[in-house]
Amino acid sequence: MKKTISALTNYLRGNTDLLVLSVLRDGPNHGYGIAFEIERRSQDVLKFKLNTLYPVLHDLERNGLIVGEWHVVEGERPKRVYAITEKGATELAAKFETFQTFSQAVLRVAGNGHEQEV
Repeated sequence: MKKTISALTNYLRGNTDLLVLSVLRDGPNHGYGIAFEIERRSQDVLKFKLNTLYPVLHDLERNGLIVGEWHVVEGERPKRVYAITEKGATELAAKFETFQTFSQAVLRVAGNGHEQEV
C-alpha cells in the first residue's frame, strides 16, 4: 500500500536535504523541477509543496551546499536554478551513509518477519 506524504511527513523532515542534494547530483535544476523529480523517483510517494521546498533550498545555499543562479528566458518567468557544490557532494555522501545505516537498523528491528522489498 502506498503512503502519501502526509503519512510520511515525520520521516521526510530529517531527509529533505538528502533528497534535494541527490537530485542536484544529477545536474542543475529549479525548485519545481527538483520537487517533480523527487515525486517521480519516489513513484509519487514523496510530494513537496514549493512553499516548503524553497526554505530548504535557501538553507542549503546559505550553508554552501548548493549555489543558485537566475536563468532568464524571454517570454518566461525568471527561474532560480540550483547546482550542488563540492561541499554539497561531500555532505550528500555523508548523509546517504547515515541514512543507509539508520534504515538498515530499523528494518532489522521492525522487519522481523515482515520484510518488504527495498
